[in-house]
Amino acid sequence: MKVNAQSVNFNADVKLIDFLQNRLDKLETFYDKVISSDVYLKVENTSSKENKIVEIKLNVPKNNFMVKKQCKSFEEAVDTACSSLERKLIKRKEKLRPHA
Repeated sequence: MKVNAQSVNFNADVKLIDFLQNRLDKLETFYDKVISSDVYLKVENTSSKENKIVEIKLNVPKNNFMVKKQCKSFEEAVDTACSSLERKLIKRKEKLRPHA
């Protein structure tokens, strides 16, 4: 799957981009028609520790899924966002399946 990652207000580490790519590739096991994904990594200038924001837009035929998560680390945010996307993809796949 093609992943377009954009980091806002900082430079993303290669390890973070690799982690992101690997985690998003796992989504294809739930729904194999995923075209691409746009990922926005942001650091919010606040005093709270949970200032890392991850927005993932997943492009599938006839649909787009958008998830936004805010956590202490980008890895944690990516993980929770992908978990939400997994649930959405499973739900989408079940809607498309013909009823027996």
